[in-house]
Amino acid sequence: MRVIKNQTFDEERALYGSNQVEIVGCQFDGDADGESACKECSNLIVNDCYFNLRYPFWHNHTLSIKESTLTENCRAALWYSSDITIDNTSMLGIKALRECHHVKINDCTIQSPEFGWSVDDIEMN
Repeated sequence: MRVIKNQTFDEERALYGSNQVEIVGCQFDGDADGESACKECSNLIVNDCYFNLRYPFWHNHTLSIKESTLTENCRAALWYSSDITIDNTSMLGIKALRECHHVKINDCTIQSPEFGWSVDDIEMN
């Protein structure tokens, strides 16, 4: 598994199509204001990251997000994805989760209007 650590990304589709990647201590924020940072990825582990850009996780499969922050600017964060685990993470943007399958959420802060539309098999603790 490739590890990406302590980097900042602000460009469009920064890690598009990544597979077997662990992302640690990274920030998705900046002047380029790019969207869809981790679109169409699989087997991602995201730990202690900060997301302040739109649409970071669309069409992902096998995704783990831990100890991270998805700000109010991080709208529509997780769409059309499956096999997701989210632990100890803040999800603060509108429409944070939509049309996803097989989702486990544990000990998260969620302040997301229109959260969870058309989600199948979700477990929240």
